[in-house]
Amino acid sequence: MHLALYQPDIPQNTGTLLRTSACLNVGADIIEPCGFVFSDRHLKRSGMDYLDLAQVTRHNSWDAFRTQRQADESRRLVLLTTKGALKYTDFSFQPDDVLVLGSESSGVPDDVHAAVDARVLIPMAPGARSLNIAVAAAMVLGEALRQTGGL
Repeated sequence: MHLALYQPDIPQNTGTLLRTSACLNVGADIIEPCGFVFSDRHLKRSGMDYLDLAQVTRHNSWDAFRTQRQADESRRLVLLTTKGALKYTDFSFQPDDVLVLGSESSGVPDDVHAAVDARVLIPMAPGARSLNIAVAAAMVLGEALRQTGGL
C-alpha cells in the first residue's frame, strides 16, 4: 500500500500524512510542485519526529511519477475524489494499490482522473463538500489495510 500526494499545498496536512504513512509502514510519494517549501516548519511540526521514519519519494511532476510507477504494473492507482462513483467501503483494495490524493485547493486535473485505475469516494451528509485530506486518507487507508491484512 502506498499514498501519493498530488501537488499538496498545505504543509500541516502533508506532515500529518507523512506521519501516518510512517506509523502504518506505508510508503508515500510527493508529486511536485508543492504549494510550500518542502522543509517548511509547519510540515516538520505536524510530522514531528516521524518524518525521518517515513519512506518518502519525491517526483518532479505527474509524468515523472507515472513513468516510475509504470515499471510496476501490479500497482493500481486509486484516486480519492468527491467525483467518484464507488464508495471506498465497496471497493476491493489490493496490497500494492497506490491511494492518490489531490491538492487541498483544487484536487487533480482531468488528465489525472483519466489516468487512474479507479475513483472512490467517501459518502457524506447532504450539503457537505469534503473532508480534510488527512482525515479522508486515514479513513480510506485504514479500510484498505483492513481488507488486505496490512500491518
